[in-house]
Amino acid sequence: MEKLLPSRFMPFVLCVAVLALSLAMLLGGSPHGVWLWRWLAVLSGALSLVGLFDMGQRKHTLYRNFPLTAHIRTFFEFFRPMLRQYVVESDTEEVPFSHAQRALVYQRAKNVEDKRPFGSEQNLYATQYEWINHSLAPAKIEGHDFRITIGGPECAQPYSASVFNISAMSFGSLSANAIRALNEGARRGGFYHDTGEGSLSRYHREMGGDICWEIGSGYFGCRNDDGSFSLDKFVENATNPQVKMIEIKLSQGAKPGHGGVLPAAKVSAEIAEARGVPMGVDCVSPAAHSAFSTPLELLQFVARLREKSGGKPTGFKLAIGHPWEWFGIAKAMQESGLLPDFIVVDGGEGGTGAAPLEFADHVGAPLREALLLVHNTLVGLNLRDKVRLGASGKIITGFDLARTLALGADWCNAARGFMFALGCIQSLNCHTDRCPTGIATQDPSRWKKLDVPDKAERVRMFHDNTLKGLKELIAASGLSHPNEIGPEHIIRRVSSTEVRSLSALYHFVKPGELIGGLPDHAVFRVFWNAARTDSFAPPSYVLEQHHTKVR
Repeated sequence: MEKLLPSRFMPFVLCVAVLALSLAMLLGGSPHGVWLWRWLAVLSGALSLVGLFDMGQRKHTLYRNFPLTAHIRTFFEFFRPMLRQYVVESDTEEVPFSHAQRALVYQRAKNVEDKRPFGSEQNLYATQYEWINHSLAPAKIEGHDFRITIGGPECAQPYSASVFNISAMSFGSLSANAIRALNEGARRGGFYHDTGEGSLSRYHREMGGDICWEIGSGYFGCRNDDGSFSLDKFVENATNPQVKMIEIKLSQGAKPGHGGVLPAAKVSAEIAEARGVPMGVDCVSPAAHSAFSTPLELLQFVARLREKSGGKPTGFKLAIGHPWEWFGIAKAMQESGLLPDFIVVDGGEGGTGAAPLEFADHVGAPLREALLLVHNTLVGLNLRDKVRLGASGKIITGFDLARTLALGADWCNAARGFMFALGCIQSLNCHTDRCPTGIATQDPSRWKKLDVPDKAERVRMFHDNTLKGLKELIAASGLSHPNEIGPEHIIRRVSSTEVRSLSALYHFVKPGELIGGLPDHAVFRVFWNAARTDSFAPPSYVLEQHHTKVR
């Protein structure tokens, strides 16, 4: 019997049988339960048709072998992310952000109670648990509008920046109303909004908030028709009073070294206007820049943009990859005297951009290691006091800010945190154009429902309450400003019986140690001397290792 009628076909056979019985009862004129037989006929008929289609199609073997029942798997596969997020996951499980993290942002954005009763849900004895040491002489801090000045000696228009700002998210990846709300929130709160590489759109200009204009390899907003850099168009945007800083994007945490394409169908009139590209044509972001090709040329490009912008702070953003490439830039800074006003380090765990799984999971150094490498290099060259360091990568809470500042950053940026403030529910539909909250979509039926004044205030409140949390942390530690936080203040559990401060866990280079010598640190000993200012090419011994595999 099993061979004639495998059990996996039984649901389909039962549906056919119920259909036959229902039709027989209806055609037989049964006076009892006519409505029931009608509904059974409709339901079983529909399911029978689905089963017939399953067995006849050739695209899915699973459906052919398991007609009807295979759809149960498809149903749960579709709803799995939502079930996991709202039913299964614990409050502290980060995938990629925990329920506790999201709830905290929502509460602070709405300016409602964010306190927690009954103790921590964290396992304080788990490896990697971290805390900040407090003082028996806590400080009294009046305000929490912590600021730093960005701009070196060559900068004619230095910028007083908040220590917490909106990281790069382009119009195109975010909706018009999302951009409006973010920029208006930044204006109200007195912090800056990074445009992302999609350039300065009409929606950024409309609200008037401070802008950090990010320029990527596509040179959107400052490009010629062939995709090359246009100085005239750059000057037109860079001299806008709303633009406070210029940021050259070398790479991003989400997919460093990848580039990207915005399909022609998504290049609307507004996106084409902002980016300076034809409407209805694929919009390409190359993996590499064409305006420079060596570390020294990069710094010359930085100096040129700073001059033509009227002396506004100009720097670059990068995710750390090959150490010799960053070392080449650092050497070029030392030898030429051409310094960026700032560097933003983007960690591999960051990124709102849709990225291939391999890139999201395995490309780019995580923020802590990347930030330390940049910080240590500048300290070793006696340049750290001349170049400001920003950092971005999964920063949500005041403690996230404190830990990142302790490792060498002067300020922090956040992208996904501010998306949560807008109402993002982590549905993971950013790349599908079906964002349910109207944030990461160009579908007007969705994004027009996002209320700009309300969400702008939530953006402001999230920023304000997060800095209040930071203020309370550093005050409890006996400090008066975030720039006083050092690695000795942050403690990490390394086993069930051992803890270490970050100053003991990580190697910190001494001031000037790279001038005429090498620190006792493997990455410097292996790659520093081989790094070049005239090329990003790998050292000769690395190439020799490649040749051992050539057949």
